[in-house]
Amino acid sequence: MDQVRLSDGVVTLTPFRAADIDAHLAGEDELLVRWLNGGPSTRAGTEEYVRRCTAQWVYRGPARVFGIRTGPEPVLAGTIDLRFAMPCLAPGQVNIAYGLYPAWRGRGLVTRAVHLVCGYAAREGASEGVIRVDPENHASAAVARRAGFRYSGQVAEPTGPPLDRYVRGLAADGAPARARTAVVGAH
Repeated sequence: MDQVRLSDGVVTLTPFRAADIDAHLAGEDELLVRWLNGGPSTRAGTEEYVRRCTAQWVYRGPARVFGIRTGPEPVLAGTIDLRFAMPCLAPGQVNIAYGLYPAWRGRGLVTRAVHLVCGYAAREGASEGVIRVDPENHASAAVARRAGFRYSGQVAEPTGPPLDRYVRGLAADGAPARARTAVVGAH
C-alpha cells in the first residue's frame, strides 16, 4: 500500500489513510456531501471508511481509494476512487469517482488525477474507465470530458435516479485508448 505513489509533478496520488481524516473532515462541503458522500461525514464513519480502504489496499481488493495531493509538501486536496467490480460494470471496466475540497477546485487537479488513475487501472488490468455522474453535476461531467471520456447515455441505478455515463478506453501510460462501444446496463 505504501509503495503506491502516482504523480505528474503537480498532482500526487497515494492511498487514502488515517492521517487524512482531519483534512478530509475539514475539507468536506455541501457539494461533496451531495454528489459523492451521500451524507455528512462523521469522525467515526470516516475512521471506519479508512479501515475498509486500507484493507482493500492490503488485500488488493476491488476498491482503491487515493488521496489527491498537491503542493511542495503535498497536502490533501480531495479523493479519487477506483472500483474494479460493481454490478453496473462489464469485465475489464473500472468505475472512477472523484471529489475535491472547495479550496482546490478550478485548478485542473481532478483532470490530472483522472489521467493518473487511468494509467494505474490499465496496469492493473482494466481496459475501460467509466465515470457515472448525476445529470445536474455539470462540473463533474466537465472533468470527464476534459479527461477524454465520452458520453454514452444514461444508466438506471438500483438505488437512485439515473446517472449519465462517460467511458474511455485505458492505456498504461494514462493516455486515452479507444473505448468499446457497448454500454452495459444502459437504459
